[in-house]
Order: sequence, then structure tokens, then C-alpha cells
Amino acid sequence: MIRLSLSTMFFHEYELSEIFSFCHASGLDTIEFWFETPRFWLKGMPFQDLAACLDTYPFFSPITCHMPVLDLNPCSINPRVAEATVLYATECFEIAKKAGACLYTIHPGRRTAKRPPSNADYERFDHFIDIMRLISKDSEVRVAIENMEPKVNALMSRPEEVREVLDREPWLGFTFDVSHAMSLSVEESLSYAELCGDRLVNVHLSVPGPGGSNHCLPSTSPEIVPLIQSLLDQGYSGVMTLEIEDRNFSRTFTPREKIEVVRRECSFFRDIFASTG
Repeated sequence: MIRLSLSTMFFHEYELSEIFSFCHASGLDTIEFWFETPRFWLKGMPFQDLAACLDTYPFFSPITCHMPVLDLNPCSINPRVAEATVLYATECFEIAKKAGACLYTIHPGRRTAKRPPSNADYERFDHFIDIMRLISKDSEVRVAIENMEPKVNALMSRPEEVREVLDREPWLGFTFDVSHAMSLSVEESLSYAELCGDRLVNVHLSVPGPGGSNHCLPSTSPEIVPLIQSLLDQGYSGVMTLEIEDRNFSRTFTPREKIEVVRRECSFFRDIFASTG
């Protein structure tokens, strides 16, 4: 059965206990926890705070987690940035294990210069994948790589490239970011579903916002409906994660207003699930 989730960055400005409370009030089945949620991240990521929330809301378990990505890049030309990225990714993976998470999504990185990725970038990417393979071996937490926006310096931004990595790394799952795929075309998103659907473990639900890059509200576009129906027809029954970018709102929303936004999104997708099932 599909479990509807939400990236905790939608409520990023609040305390961890408030974020969990808001997610519960939104009618979600689970959450995708972002370690860079400021009031967790800037405190040094105290595990006891996360554990207390999971104890209060046990029905969210198992949660999913997302590796730190802000200001980080495993393919950076700056060795210390690349090293810091790997260190943060491994540290947070260990926290995800302690939290009983079922899934840990990673970003592939990008070339630092706004140019097509070079052999050196792919070597740094391969090193990152080697590390993630090693630390996740025999772990119950599945690691999944996310497709990126089709920018000139991006890695893993086309379905064929993602498929190639999945074939090379049979332990690795796939987190399908719909907005990243749809920023090129609806057809591109359907290609991801067709080529990589057998390794799918998480779906980031959103559509491109202004300029084709920002996440916005999935239900504002009927174009997403055939894609979701296609995934369901293929038998997908895992996690689907709402990624809502509040910068696309015309003003700052209160917690109550944000909760209502998420409740409407949950209702929208559950109607699709019901009609397809």
C-alpha cells in the first residue's frame, strides 16, 4: 500500500517536535526527514530529539531520510568539500539506521563548473558510490539515488544514465524526482517510469515551478496524473513523498495554512490511488 510522506523541509523553520505534530495533523502516513532542518542541524543533530519524536509518533515508522545536500557536493572540484560531503552522508546514514529508517536518498552531485561532467567528476561520483555501498552492506536501510534536474553540469539527469548506474549497482534503489524529470518534459518523466520503475523505492511528488526548477504543488498540474497512474499500473506500492516549495507561495503561510495545503495534497493523491486501484 502506498504511504504518503512529506519532506520535513516544508516546515523547516520550526522545532522538531512541532514539525512532527504538523505532519501528524496533515494526515500523512510517514515523513522524509531532512537532517538539514535548521533547528536540528544547527544543534549538532542530537539523536535524542529525533528519537523522542519517533517515540511520540510511532505510526510514522519506518521513516525515510535524505542525505545532506545544502552547500555540499560529492563531485566537487574542491577536495575538502567532496570529503565533507562524504563524511556528512555517512554520519547521517548512521543516524538513519539508529532511527529505524527504511530508506536513505542520496544525490549524485554535479560538476562544479557549469560544463558537462568530466571523467574526473565521474571518478569522484564512483568513489562516493563505493563508500555508500560499503557502509550500507548488510544494513536494513536501503540507499536510493535520485535523478537530478537536466542542467548542463548535472549527473544522473537522464533516464538512460540512471538506468546504467542501477544496472552497475544492483544494491542501489531509485528515488524518482518527478519535478526534475518534468522540467524537461512530461515524456521524460514517463521514460523514467518505464526504464527505472523496477528499482523504484520512493517518488518525490511535485511539478516544476516558475523557471522550471522550483518545486511547487503537484495538484496544480493535471499532467502528473497519467504518470502516477502509470506507476501504480506497474505495481508500485512504496512511499510517495510530497516536496512542496513554500517560496512559491505569494506570502508566508502559518502552520495551520501549511497543514491545510498538505491535507489537500494527500486527498488529491489518495483520490488518484482509489480511482486507479
